Amino acid sequence: MFLELHVNLFSPVTLGDLQLANRLVMAPLTRSRSGRDGVPGADVAEYYRQRASMGMLVSEGTYPSFAGQAFVRQPGLVTADHIAGWKRVTDAVHAEGGLIIAQVMHSGRVTHPGTTGGRTVVGPSAIAIDGVTRTYDGKQPFPVPHALTTAELPSIIGEFVQGSRNAMEAGFDGVELHGANGYLLHEFLAPSSNHRSDAYGGTPGNRARFVVETVTAVAAAIGAARTWLRVSPGHNVQGALETDPADTLATYLALAEGLAPLGLGGLSILHHDPAGALVQEVRAAFGGPFLVNTGFGTITTLADAQAVASNGWGDAVVVGRPALANPDLVRRWSEGLPLNEADHTTFYSEGPAGYTDYPFWEN
Repeated sequence: MFLELHVNLFSPVTLGDLQLANRLVMAPLTRSRSGRDGVPGADVAEYYRQRASMGMLVSEGTYPSFAGQAFVRQPGLVTADHIAGWKRVTDAVHAEGGLIIAQVMHSGRVTHPGTTGGRTVVGPSAIAIDGVTRTYDGKQPFPVPHALTTAELPSIIGEFVQGSRNAMEAGFDGVELHGANGYLLHEFLAPSSNHRSDAYGGTPGNRARFVVETVTAVAAAIGAARTWLRVSPGHNVQGALETDPADTLATYLALAEGLAPLGLGGLSILHHDPAGALVQEVRAAFGGPFLVNTGFGTITTLADAQAVASNGWGDAVVVGRPALANPDLVRRWSEGLPLNEADHTTFYSEGPAGYTDYPFWEN
């Protein structure tokens, strides 16, 4: 069901099993603060706790297997220590009355053995990204990934399922699977990274198949109404190129139609044109709760967020950098207060600077 026009951005909304106090959702934001072991510490718990007034928080991308780690100091959802670390985070958010879901993210080919501890880099096809990645051993060219065989795909789905189960054990309120920004699920969707000739490549429906199967398996394991998917059609980053508008629309309509019967908690879409035909046709085909993120190349403003709500383009608005720099963003936007500016130099650094030291508005 779509929003009626002129819905208040700060009004409650139901997404799957979750009742949000407002329609502002914090985007998954890579922060690289979890150390080489991938265990979130006290500073990570404090960072998310501070932002608990958002209607819902989405964690930074967390790897479901060691081979799926994309970044240095990225958090994981593999070991007992990972689960315990995230439990401290979710407890802190819940103590403030907030909601938080885990973004489960497999890097696919967007990584290097120097980041994953020497593990094999995988992808839908043996095509490397043209570029370099920052590893624990410095910058390295992206390697040619091992092309996953059809027989290997169930084990990858199993990694997403186990990572999602671990997230629920850690106290998360749900899981968002990362199908955007060029990582593994997106690699199957994009024709530039998927040159397969089996049932998982070639046509738009075939390229969507692996994502539908993965989401279906996770929904069966943790509950569909606690499961989300994030996509970024036509975003064209990290070598996942979708430059043919007709093919892109056909691919994401096939994906949305495959997901529609599941009754998911929501579909989250990153796109610069929320009112455009692609976004709204995908929304209609999906038919469930729909989250819209207009920022990436540009920063989402209050006017952008209000436009999504008031025009009925989505049920909630996903916000990145303003939430990063303003732990009390809901208050600042609702009361028309000035915003802190984000310090780009500390986005992926270590320590509290530019992480937990952004000030709240003083009365």
